[in-house]
Amino acid sequence: MSDKKNSFLKIPFNRIVALAVMDVVSILVASFAALLIRFEFSFDAIDRIYLERYERILFPCILLTLLFYFIWRLYKSVWRYASANELINIFAAVSCSIVAWYLYCTFTQNNMPRSFYVLSWFLLIGMTGCVRFGYRILRVFQNKRRSITEKKTGINVMVIGAGAAGNMILKEIENSQYLNMYVKCVIDDNSGCHGKFMRGVPVVGGRDKILDAVQHYSIDEIIFAIPSATAQMKKEILDICKESGCKLRSLPGMYQLVNGEVSVSKLKEVEVEDLLGREPIQINIEEVLGLLSGKVVLVTGGGGSIGSELCRQIASHSPRQLIIVDIYENNAYEIQQELLRSYPNLNLIVLIASVRNTNRINNIFSTYRPDIVYHAAAHKHVPLMEVSPNEAVKNNVMGTYKTARAAIRYGTKKFVMISTDKAVNPTNVMGATKRICEMVVQMMNRKSDTKFVAVRFGNVLGSNGSVIPLFKKQIAEGGPVTVTHPDIIRYFMTIPEAVSLVLQAGAYAGGGEIFVLDMGEPVKIVDLATNLIKLSGYKPGEDIEIRFTGLRPGEKMYEELLMSEEGLRKTANSMIFIGNPIEFDEEKFEDQLDKLISAAESEDEDIRKRIQEIVPTYQPESV
Repeated sequence: MSDKKNSFLKIPFNRIVALAVMDVVSILVASFAALLIRFEFSFDAIDRIYLERYERILFPCILLTLLFYFIWRLYKSVWRYASANELINIFAAVSCSIVAWYLYCTFTQNNMPRSFYVLSWFLLIGMTGCVRFGYRILRVFQNKRRSITEKKTGINVMVIGAGAAGNMILKEIENSQYLNMYVKCVIDDNSGCHGKFMRGVPVVGGRDKILDAVQHYSIDEIIFAIPSATAQMKKEILDICKESGCKLRSLPGMYQLVNGEVSVSKLKEVEVEDLLGREPIQINIEEVLGLLSGKVVLVTGGGGSIGSELCRQIASHSPRQLIIVDIYENNAYEIQQELLRSYPNLNLIVLIASVRNTNRINNIFSTYRPDIVYHAAAHKHVPLMEVSPNEAVKNNVMGTYKTARAAIRYGTKKFVMISTDKAVNPTNVMGATKRICEMVVQMMNRKSDTKFVAVRFGNVLGSNGSVIPLFKKQIAEGGPVTVTHPDIIRYFMTIPEAVSLVLQAGAYAGGGEIFVLDMGEPVKIVDLATNLIKLSGYKPGEDIEIRFTGLRPGEKMYEELLMSEEGLRKTANSMIFIGNPIEFDEEKFEDQLDKLISAAESEDEDIRKRIQEIVPTYQPESV
């Protein structure tokens, strides 16, 4: 082990010695050449007094130069990646050295011709630069030669974006000996770049040239390197790229560019959400931080898709304690381990519990006294709940009711429930139970000092049970990709967007509100399937079949975000609105609620009728 350590330490030392020897040679050659040039390349013409002075100053000047080279870190840089910073350091080190030469010669009365210092400066910069940058120049030629000899086995790449991010990607591919990638062309909409070269790679045109360039250069992979692009601009360009059949990758965003994290390793595959063309939701971080910082926060269903993302974002806002409650131990364990890695100082409690269990929930609330509760625990799979309606009532309705009562009993300040657009004029049991949960929230808000609110949003891309993971699995298996109906449409948002909305709603909560997101234009499911097939490098209908299977029990052709009775009020966030609460008889509702829960526990086969008594807009036969 010690031998390996010693050999590792010798490598940089040997390199420093080699560079220092070359620098000494450079100083000798540059200084004597400067004297020779001063006397018109005639050794005999050099005045003997200057030769004697030269001999006296040579050794001190070498020592002074090496000293300044060390000061300016010319022996610490990684010269295979030398850049403008290293060049500036060379200029500074040589300039300081020549000034030191002049001062030394003056004080020791070994004055040399003034042109000697100027010529030495030019020559020494040139020779030091050649020594330092020579290795990089050799690597460039080596990579060019390798590109020619191995072009049959390498990956031909197109980079979209001739800006700073694109330049960084080109630089890494050019310098790395491990990447088997060869950038053949660059695309940029700025016409001023067209016909020019970027690090030796031609900028062939704007987005209209993408498909032609793919064929001309036999492109295998396209890298989208415009982190500042708007969602609409990104969608328009990727819509063209997905027709090429190439693998698509992109930079995550501006954050990576600002923090200098642009590299091939940071690239991610283009996902179907990149094609939605909607700007991400912006939230007021200060408001959310003020809500969560120093608070005890409890998340039910904390291991699920929404719940786990809630935990991630809450953990980043410095809570005093984060409590995760989930019935499924595998999910709970995964988010626990992730948070412990990412936030080692987080006060984290992970508990296995069912929200149906009154004693267990009360015990958790009495022990930890949460200030804020995010209630994400629920059964959400529409077709499964159609065949197990009593379970939907037990988990969704009874679980929300018991958790809300515990929150009131133990002094929780805010209770935020996750709802769904399927609660509006529901045609399925899952949506109807979620509407009852919204009513529970409204009722509990009037009965206590706890501020109860619900957050209603559409489908979440990539969540457990959503269409995207299903489509990806079907594509990986060779198809077919199954879509229920060619005209079915849905509103979509990403998981981080959904959670941002939930956190912002908690900050806005005055009590009793149903928060609704402006989700933009709805998307056809068949278009999602088609785009996902193309992003996977296949042709829909040829390589992968799209098969229509018919609407499933309880499924709508389209979803709504508001009932006709609800109006909209604006919030400080332009994409978040408040639906006005619908009034109902709370005493009657509470009686119906108790009967519904009792019926579910006794496995009543007519549970749908009891649900419809509470939610008159529930029309199970309207599918």
